[in-house]
Amino acid sequence: MSKYKIKPLSPGGLKTYSLQSRKDKVNINNFAQILGSEKSFTRFVRSLPNILAGSDFKEFISVMGKAKKRNRAIIFGLGAHVIKVGLSPIIIDLMKGGWITALALNGAGIIHDFEIAFTGQTSEDVQLQVKNGHFGMAQETGQMLNAAINSGEEKGLGLGEAVGEMIATSDFPHKDMSLLSVAYKLNLPVTVHVAIGTDIIHFHPDVKGEAIGNASLKDFFLFCSLLEKLDDGGVFVNIGSAVILPEVFLKALSFVRNKGRLLENFSTAVFDFIHHYRPYENVVKRPHGKKGRGFYFIGHHEIMIPLLAASLKSSDPKE
Repeated sequence: MSKYKIKPLSPGGLKTYSLQSRKDKVNINNFAQILGSEKSFTRFVRSLPNILAGSDFKEFISVMGKAKKRNRAIIFGLGAHVIKVGLSPIIIDLMKGGWITALALNGAGIIHDFEIAFTGQTSEDVQLQVKNGHFGMAQETGQMLNAAINSGEEKGLGLGEAVGEMIATSDFPHKDMSLLSVAYKLNLPVTVHVAIGTDIIHFHPDVKGEAIGNASLKDFFLFCSLLEKLDDGGVFVNIGSAVILPEVFLKALSFVRNKGRLLENFSTAVFDFIHHYRPYENVVKRPHGKKGRGFYFIGHHEIMIPLLAASLKSSDPKE
């Protein structure tokens, strides 16, 4: 028994409201549109200067093309902001096209992905909602995601697979916009890396810390297994995660090497709208073996990721 005189609060009796009644800032009507293979983008990439980021972007497109052609692992780690700015259709198109072989998300990623599938919108007005204690109190988000995690953990599933299965087998009207649902149908692994207390579902009455912890830990070791497949030309891309995924990536990489896989030849890239310390150190600078290199591209996700996707698709000989 704890010797502290102060006792933790309980999530029991939480006042919630229906997610469908909430006014959100992001709607699927404003999401990015998929662009077909346009050879003009090949010419565009070739036209970039062979200096600094222009040269790097050309090289990175080539690295990605070689990885895809040789069926090497291409793992995308996504911060939740990537989903919030309407890029799910672009990511899904890359998944279907073989440009992504696995996804890694933080805990917020499953929240926005679920809400998009369930209502076609997400991203509440935090500044307004937090003033009266309404922030994060949508009933369905906390209830359904915790139910999926709790049930999935009992079945021995990781967190990503558990939520993916729930959305994929649901009758949600917009589940075709869900990264987790589409990945589940494609049998494409999704790992979710949670920091307890960072996500709104952690204070809902149905939350079970042991289920979240076990399911996310299972995903960590699955992520380690995915990293093993990076050797000999694979690529890890971190988009918009400033802390969680760069830290998870570095620890997983050390674990895999400790187990005997040296991972001497793979490449990494970071896409973000400002330069962050951990993505640079943990993803771009520290990880590489004797071969491979790291890239850092700065710019708004809602511009850079469609540009990346269009450039990759235009360079694909199968398109």
